[in-house]
Amino acid sequence: MSNNNIRKNLIASAIVGAFMFGGVATATTLAEVTNTGVQAAKASAASQEKINNIYDQSQELLAEYRSLVEQTENLKVYNDHVNTLVNDQNASLASLDKQIGTIEGTKQGIVPLMYKMVDTLEAFIKADMPIDITKRLERIQRLRDVLGNSNVNTSEMYRLVIEAYQIEKDLGTAMVTYTDKLAVDGTDISVNYVYVGRVALLAQTLDDKRAWMWNKSTAKWDELGPEYLESTKLAIRVAGKQAAPELLKLPVLAAE
Repeated sequence: MSNNNIRKNLIASAIVGAFMFGGVATATTLAEVTNTGVQAAKASAASQEKINNIYDQSQELLAEYRSLVEQTENLKVYNDHVNTLVNDQNASLASLDKQIGTIEGTKQGIVPLMYKMVDTLEAFIKADMPIDITKRLERIQRLRDVLGNSNVNTSEMYRLVIEAYQIEKDLGTAMVTYTDKLAVDGTDISVNYVYVGRVALLAQTLDDKRAWMWNKSTAKWDELGPEYLESTKLAIRVAGKQAAPELLKLPVLAAE
């Protein structure tokens, strides 16, 4: 081979070698660049995830904060409400204390009054027509027993006294019959009594053969004539609801 051809081959080989070595160098640089880009992308994604997590946490904290603020406001409203109730209760307690003091003073005045009322009622019954006198005086004795009973409170005592007065008041308009004893010529005999309000008080034997009228002027029993036996009998039947109410002919003392 000539020298010129040898130099040409060497130059060609050098050029090919240069391209080969240059290609390797270029390939290596692109791989590194690509790898660097991937790593950067991964780092960016990790950073974004951290940011997202921090944002989510901040939203949760914000929601929790708002909830706490709302609870605080609710607690404040509730505390104000409780304070209002407590103040009202304190005012009520103060009022009750004052009322209790007044009640104690009232009790001290009402207890003697009740004893006087019972005494007055007993005197009235004894001075009144002897209408069911035994039962009425027994009621007075029960009242005295109640007034001396520590297990009965003052309000209940007062109620019973007023009730006894109401019963006596109702006698003024009542028409009632009952059976009891009547002393006649020193002997107690069974009779049917009938009273019409406080207008008339009559008594008749069980065989309807004799009748009497209470005389308020003399405070004694006056025997009635035969003309009043049927009307007295009818009055007893009407009072006992054994006959229909009708106009009765009864002896009545003229007003003085």
